[in-house]
Amino acid sequence: MDQNKKPENQLNIELGAEVAEGTYSNLAIITHSHSEFIVDFINMMPGVPKAQVKSRIILTPQHAKRLMKALQDNVNKFEANFGEIPEHDVPAPPFNMVTPAGEA
Repeated sequence: MDQNKKPENQLNIELGAEVAEGTYSNLAIITHSHSEFIVDFINMMPGVPKAQVKSRIILTPQHAKRLMKALQDNVNKFEANFGEIPEHDVPAPPFNMVTPAGEA
């Protein structure tokens, strides 16, 4: 096989420096409509009454399901290597967040 020829199913993905830094989130809120899932990633700081949405990702239902399966697969692999991830009983934050309903 020619080494300069790319396999047909190869996807070339570019990761810019700013995106590569990542965004910290310790809370995610998920809403959906009949045609999309909306995931808001939030940074909630102790003692600060106002949390800020750091990123919003909008997915098709099919992609949301693929993401769910990929996350489950990766959690299973992580736990196989490092042990079970503990789930702490942390009370849910009070929600007075006002967001528009997802519609398409």
